[in-house]
Amino acid sequence: MHIGPYRIDPPVILAPMAGVTDKPFRQLCRRLGAGLAVSEMTTAEPRLWSTRKSRLRMDHADEPGPVSVQLAGTDPEVLAHAARHNVAQGAQIIDLNMGCPAKKVCNVAAGSALLRDELLVARILSAVVAAVPVPVTLKIRTGYSRAERNAVRIARVAEASGIAAIAVHGRTREDFFTGHAEYESVAAVKAAVRIPVIVNGDVDTPEKAAEVLRATGCDAIMLGRPALGQFGSALVIRTVSARAGLVRVVARRNGKAIGACGSRLPAGVAFTCHLALRRGTSPRGVTVSISLRVRNHLVAVRHGRYARPKGKASTNGVVSWVCVLTGTRTKS
Repeated sequence: MHIGPYRIDPPVILAPMAGVTDKPFRQLCRRLGAGLAVSEMTTAEPRLWSTRKSRLRMDHADEPGPVSVQLAGTDPEVLAHAARHNVAQGAQIIDLNMGCPAKKVCNVAAGSALLRDELLVARILSAVVAAVPVPVTLKIRTGYSRAERNAVRIARVAEASGIAAIAVHGRTREDFFTGHAEYESVAAVKAAVRIPVIVNGDVDTPEKAAEVLRATGCDAIMLGRPALGQFGSALVIRTVSARAGLVRVVARRNGKAIGACGSRLPAGVAFTCHLALRRGTSPRGVTVSISLRVRNHLVAVRHGRYARPKGKASTNGVVSWVCVLTGTRTKS
């Protein structure tokens, strides 16, 4: 499939996930075969662009193209300005978020809350498409609620506005991440428009991917939570300081290695390691060893045991073991 001039091969796309799909994770997924990896949701509000979180989310240096940046907002002109800004920062595809079900997003009438206002959707899409010379894509859900499934109408508005491709998650905002994705509404969207349609939701095996593509006729698969894999198979390394080094992370259960990751850090003797744990997976007996080398010198080693975070698990069903390691070079 193509998004504008860009061929997406294979047609397997990493979904934007706040707090997950940062640059190291996107680069890892591209190396493992994803045809496209979309950035974390970035705010369209200029007053927030100077925060550390926003600066990191808009950093695309040395990232394999095409670079796709997702924006969230409610005002057509603000979103158009944000699209121009991100294109100037290296974005080659602009993706618009109208699918996020999070309360803090929907409470400001952004994300999937926009599906309730089709006229505003049309104004946003037209404004952003007119503002930038790169393809603009859209991510939605099947509707705001089960009684208001309007994905087909939204898709037709998107096509008429010049949107290059549309991704549809097979749940409504009301469903959040509960129950199972339904693909009949996604198939109806594919039948209604000529632009590429990407199916998203509960695709967690190659066999399921083939089955869903056959059932919907869609052009590509988008993977969100299933891209994290089983515990120990997805290790996300976030660099936060300054010196080049090689980090090695090993997760073990009862002494047996269940997952490992090595990454050469462009910068950092301090980093945070997130181990993804799928809902229902037991953390008992899991320990983690993290080592960091700089120019073949062992800088630091840390060992830890999985600790369940305080408070509620995140809305996408993923919790994390977090370890922060800071070291200084040891003598050889």
